[in-house]
Amino acid sequence: MKADIHPDYHTITVVMTDGTKYETRSTYGKDGDTLQLDIDPKTHPAWTGGTGQLLDRGGRVSRFKERFKGLGI
Repeated sequence: MKADIHPDYHTITVVMTDGTKYETRSTYGKDGDTLQLDIDPKTHPAWTGGTGQLLDRGGRVSRFKERFKGLGI
């Protein structure tokens, strides 16, 4: 292998949104750094199967519902 072309893997601490911590090896930051997660598999709807909320920006959702209310949508 070529020398000095691979990233430096070191130990970091990852803090989940509920406060749990675990150590892993990563190229993030420096040795001993902490990565604080804002979104993780315990809270994100993509992993938990939760239902998302529609954001009505500028009345778009309201206009859509009004326009197609007779179709049973």
